[in-house]
Parts: sequence; C-alpha cells; structure tokens
Amino acid sequence: MIEVRIHGRGGQGSVTLAELLAEAAFYSGQEAQAFPSFGVERRGAPVMAFVRLDNKPIRLRSQVYAPDYAIVQDASLLNDEKLLADLKSGAVVLVNTKEAELTAKLPRGIRVKSLAATDIAKEVLGRPIINTIMLGAFAGLIGTIKMTAVEQAIKNRFSGELADKNILAAKKGYEIISNN
Repeated sequence: MIEVRIHGRGGQGSVTLAELLAEAAFYSGQEAQAFPSFGVERRGAPVMAFVRLDNKPIRLRSQVYAPDYAIVQDASLLNDEKLLADLKSGAVVLVNTKEAELTAKLPRGIRVKSLAATDIAKEVLGRPIINTIMLGAFAGLIGTIKMTAVEQAIKNRFSGELADKNILAAKKGYEIISNN
C-alpha cells in the first residue's frame, strides 16, 4: 500500500487534491481512499489530507502516520520540523517551491522533488490555485497513475474552460516532474 499525506493551507485545495488523486488512481485500475483531517480551520490555516493507494481493497481507516509520499503545497509549512519527521525511510516529498527557495531542514533519507506550481497556476489559471498542478506532478512522480486518468478526474470535477485550463496545468506539472 502507498500512503500519501498532503499538507497545505485552508483554501489551497488540499482536500480537492486528495479526492482527485484517489479518483485518478481508481481510473488507473487501483483501489484508493481519500479523506481530510481538519477541524475549525479557516482560510490560510494548516490542513492535511490523506490518500491511500493499493492493488487490493483498502481496509485501514485511520489517518496516515508514516507516509511514503508527502505533497507540500506551501513550502513555508516545512519550517515545522515535526511536519515530515515521521516519513518512512526513503520517502519522497513533492514541494511547491522553486528549488533555490527550499531552505527547510528535511529528515535524513528523504528525497525532495520541487516545482514552482504557483508560477504555473498564475500563468495557466490566472490564480494561485495549485492542486491540479500538484496532481499532475504526483502522477508523473509515482508513475502508476495515467495522465488520461488525471484528465478524467479533472473533467468529473470541473467543466468547460475551467476543466481545460486545469488539465493543461496538470499536464505541465506532470511534464516537469517526469522530465527531472
């Protein structure tokens, strides 16, 4: 089983990212589970969402305590050393940042992949909403989620021009991570 923890801030679409990721995995032939963890958070407050992926039914129903992957939508969250302290050895962290801006101290044995998703979002979507870019990037990173499945998940959530722009944004994220 692959476990993913998504870190973001309220209003960034972390929960939507988790749901789209699970749906894209499902369309790629996997079992998937997505759920948020939040209480009375407001826009800008730290939030988490979780995703599990497997080739067999997922019966575990607890939060993800030691993820294989972390998706960090706001690099400033990395200043909290506890955020990634419980990652599995060899875990991969996908961070929305320009690599030169990544100054956080990460645990040993953790690999980091970064992309400037906010810049892509402003260019393609006209707004700093990065969840579909991170979805595409994660699909490119993990390799088991097809881009066609990502497109289908996005089309199920959005329609018209908004769907087209989000698919383009996801493809940009996919290409950047796949080619690095």
